[in-house]
Amino acid sequence: MSSVETVSALERRLNASIPQQAIRGEVAARLKKIGRTAKVSGFRPGKIPAKILEQYYGAQAHQEALGDALQRSFAEAAQLNNLKVAGHPQFEIKTGDLNADQIEYSATFEVYPEVAMGDLSGETLERLVCELTQADVDTTIMTLRKQRATFEPVDRAAQAEDQVRIDFAGKLNGEVFQGGEARDYPFVLGMGRMLPEFEAAVTGMKAGETKSFDMTFPADYHGKDVAGKQVTFTITLHKVEAPKLPEVDAGFAEAVGIEGGDVSKLEREVHTNLQREVTRRLKVRNKDAAMDALLKVAKFDVPKALIEWEARNLMQQTARDMEARGMKMKDVALPPELFTERAERRVKLGLILADLVQKHELKAKPEQVRAMVDDYAQSFDQPEDVVRYFYANSSKLQDIENMILEENIAGWTMGQAKTSDKVIPFNELMMEK
Repeated sequence: MSSVETVSALERRLNASIPQQAIRGEVAARLKKIGRTAKVSGFRPGKIPAKILEQYYGAQAHQEALGDALQRSFAEAAQLNNLKVAGHPQFEIKTGDLNADQIEYSATFEVYPEVAMGDLSGETLERLVCELTQADVDTTIMTLRKQRATFEPVDRAAQAEDQVRIDFAGKLNGEVFQGGEARDYPFVLGMGRMLPEFEAAVTGMKAGETKSFDMTFPADYHGKDVAGKQVTFTITLHKVEAPKLPEVDAGFAEAVGIEGGDVSKLEREVHTNLQREVTRRLKVRNKDAAMDALLKVAKFDVPKALIEWEARNLMQQTARDMEARGMKMKDVALPPELFTERAERRVKLGLILADLVQKHELKAKPEQVRAMVDDYAQSFDQPEDVVRYFYANSSKLQDIENMILEENIAGWTMGQAKTSDKVIPFNELMMEK
């Protein structure tokens, strides 16, 4: 028999017992298995008497058997009582004598909440829309031209987009600091390769000129020796070169991957790729707005065990990402508490989505999956190979289904709330949020 107590909104305590008889048989089986390879002085493996095995390994076998029995008993009682357990239970043995006929125990755990959704009809959502223009296409082609620019010497002051060649020496407290000196160093003004103050000092200089100036490095600068400190730079400019952009012709089209050098095809492909990216970003931004609305109106408690589990996952993922960037994380401890707020949002949103999918049949339909796969494949040279790859890879196909599921939920949410369209300029949409 078992009984369940309500400790708090989501916390429960199960009280139950396990008959010793259910444990003894498991202990005997474990001891027999241990005896096949166990090493006890004076006996060959597999020939150790049962009483000797009990003496050496009985406590271990009994502890393991009891642990397994607790898990089985709890699972059976949870199913019998229709409990949706969230996380792992904390067991407490109530019986002092572990050899008693009945081992009484309690298990404290959390259950999944009933998702309570509020009224979305009172919420107002802005649905972002963006119209791609010919000017946006032209700007993108101009960017491609600048990426393939050549540079020619000019006899004038350096300005934005020019390539300059300089000698520079930076001194901290009168001494050149590590990485603060170079000869005949080339860079393009306005590309962000150098710090803004440094580029501003070079802008306006002519070949043959020398200049000294003070500059303060940002507090978060990667060079720890100079981060947040003022240094003095001396610059000598040797050469100013102006960019020469390639003409938009067959040669340029071929250089950017258009077979046959068809300029009109180049413009079409740029338009198609930009439109695909606009559509993707609009979906992401509008989906985020829908998810925020769902979180706002949903009122229910979230199991602490699930939040802690998700926080640990986020912590481990962050550590892996930092290691991938070259940071040594072996001796760095990232406290899970840093990820608690984000973890709670993710867990709560996951519970909301699961509830909505079940109640409103918002799962990804096969035709939706195929349409998304086909659209993605169009950006590759051999689209049919990409399609086959997705349909042969269940995890990749599951990623597609999850994205569509979120889109379906976002669409459903927009349909429940008051929605107004808001035009967002192309350049603003392309900026990372």
